[in-house]
Amino acid sequence: MGKMTARKRFLSFKRHLRAEINEGEGAYLFSERGVIAMRGADVAEVAALLDGTRDFEGLVRDVPAGLGSGRIAGVLARLAEAGLITVRAREAPETDGRALAFWDACGVDAGAAESRIRPARVVLAEAREGIESERVGRALRAAGLTVGTHAAGEADLSVVLCDDYLDPGLGDIDAAHRSSGRPWLLARPVGSQVWLGPFFEPGESACWHCLADRLWTHRHGEACVQAMLGHDGPAARPVSAPPPLASAAAHLIALEVAKWLSGYRYLGQRCVWVLDSLDLRGERHELRRRPQCPACGDASLVAARTAEPVVLRPTRKAAHSGDGHRALAPGEMFDRYRHLIGPVTGVVKEIVRDARSPAFVNACRSGPNVVRNLTGMDSLHASLRGQSGGKGATPAEAEVGALCEAVERHSGNYRGDELRLSGSLRSLGPDAIHPNECMLYAAQQYENRAEWNAAHGSFQHVCREFDADAELDWTPLWSLSRSRQRLLPTGLLYFGAPDPHGFLRPDSNGNAAGSSVEDAVLQGTLEVIERDAVALWWYNRTPMPGVDLAAFGDPWVEEMTAQYAEAGREVWALDLTSDLGVPVMAAVSRALSGPERVIFGFGAHLDPRTALRRAVSELNQMLPGVLDLRRDDDPDVERWLSRATAANQPYLKPAAGTPARTRADFGYLPNADIRDDVAGLVRLLGRHGMETLVLDQTRPDVELPVVKVVVPGLRSFWARFAPGRLFDVPVRLGRLSRPTARDRLNPFPMFL
Repeated sequence: MGKMTARKRFLSFKRHLRAEINEGEGAYLFSERGVIAMRGADVAEVAALLDGTRDFEGLVRDVPAGLGSGRIAGVLARLAEAGLITVRAREAPETDGRALAFWDACGVDAGAAESRIRPARVVLAEAREGIESERVGRALRAAGLTVGTHAAGEADLSVVLCDDYLDPGLGDIDAAHRSSGRPWLLARPVGSQVWLGPFFEPGESACWHCLADRLWTHRHGEACVQAMLGHDGPAARPVSAPPPLASAAAHLIALEVAKWLSGYRYLGQRCVWVLDSLDLRGERHELRRRPQCPACGDASLVAARTAEPVVLRPTRKAAHSGDGHRALAPGEMFDRYRHLIGPVTGVVKEIVRDARSPAFVNACRSGPNVVRNLTGMDSLHASLRGQSGGKGATPAEAEVGALCEAVERHSGNYRGDELRLSGSLRSLGPDAIHPNECMLYAAQQYENRAEWNAAHGSFQHVCREFDADAELDWTPLWSLSRSRQRLLPTGLLYFGAPDPHGFLRPDSNGNAAGSSVEDAVLQGTLEVIERDAVALWWYNRTPMPGVDLAAFGDPWVEEMTAQYAEAGREVWALDLTSDLGVPVMAAVSRALSGPERVIFGFGAHLDPRTALRRAVSELNQMLPGVLDLRRDDDPDVERWLSRATAANQPYLKPAAGTPARTRADFGYLPNADIRDDVAGLVRLLGRHGMETLVLDQTRPDVELPVVKVVVPGLRSFWARFAPGRLFDVPVRLGRLSRPTARDRLNPFPMFL
């Protein structure tokens, strides 16, 4: 038998490139993406012969004299390194050069691509009947693919069509593919928005359940309506599929399948690509695996994190972190977590500037406040708290604030994988804390709860009185004060957690996101201290010292004061600092003509300058709600804005005869490490007989640190009137001669 002859291979530029020679100077390569200039006489000589008709020996033979094989090899090496040339067999005349040029443009060997595609077998399936399978099947066959029904494991890829990516039937399809290990592509070829991707690779990529979890995040309103109507899954919708769009979608699916089977890989294959046919805008939405996914991950991760101590590590403050007390600067923070933003696979739908805000206000919105809307369908759009948002002295601070607040609320929502212990307060012993040590309702509030709840907004809701013998779920928190675990009801710590007895009312007090766990704990602790100081002032209506804004020497605060004046509003600040000594400030504003519509913002920080900035920033965030004259849906907000004035609420104005506070009055000494700040606050609270508890709510798929800080005994600023600090501290500080009588407390509940 004769010896086989190796198939001859020829050198050429890739098929998607056209060469034009500039003799003696170099050559130019033209493609649909632009032009590449190649300089040098050697390049010109070699490029002129790279037409696919010569192998290396042929090049050496035909290149003009004087250009040896070594120089030719050097030119070819540079061209190969730049990805501009290929080695291929001579092509038959009937070869479709345009198809081969496409594979060259992808960076995939065209011959290898064709050899992989031809024998490949594809399974085509529908989540339910009637979703363009015939049209898509024809497109796949036109691409040279074998399409049919094969036993599990025999096909190279499945293509699954649906009219809604949340179709419950996709769960079974996903499970079957994870069992067989076969990759599959999900697509929606119908509707005015065509959805394509991702490719699911069992064991390598996210699964359909990871995707469904994110999709439901942005369809919360639909989920509420479906539950109210007694339906499961997504709502049925009319399907639109004009023939040109359906045909285009089918061929796009076939193209993606061919690219995948050819071996071409790119980030978009891990994304949902959405083509809006109305304006032909296409967007990619990256899908990342959820480590805690019960289908493809470890569902115990969240509970395991809660079972561990919260260990705070040395954390240096960033030099340019906006307020100077974060582990990352705003730009660094946003860049690290921007992948969490998106209307399909993001945790946060979008971050946009609040269009209602005046130009001088840096305020952003990041979607509906889902915390408020967990149990009802009440409109959020007319409320001061209807949207998650962020504020700051700069646009970057506002963007990061909006991102963090949305993630904070997302992470604080109950998902079912949290660590829970079942029992009663009495059976769990001293580690369990009575929830009313945190909620702080008075006995009279429980007695009159029906009448009160009917007259006030949902934030002022009074629960049923707690039963120490009732069985319910409890979740551990880590005590930074005593280095041990304590227990509180799960329904008090997570929004939407089951509360079959109606005993509990969670709120966002102490919930915080940060650039590190240490940062988040600091912010959460400062917030509970701030809310406590606000409650002491607000409900007792005690005049407080003013703050000399000019004495702080902050150009941004001075600019805000001037801008409010131009808008016809007055601004001033109060020092609300309590017995804890942590600077807490209120910024207050009223209109100088017409209805005053008094608003305020609060801020707390170890640095009094930062506390003031935070108060003014929060005031800015409230401003759009009062400039927009639509009626607020919260009766407490509406009553305040329509009735309160600086004259009939004199505690809003600086205390007469008391010198205004300056920065020097606070004696601030900065730390370089965030952990040191937290440790100092924990010791401070301990000296006042209070324990600092932390629940790490960081979600493994989000990674942005989120915690809930709880300090039993500190007051929320909602209307909670149990005995304790609310009545005792103002007397101890000399603000009042005796505790305020219950019927003399501020009749306006705090609503911010």
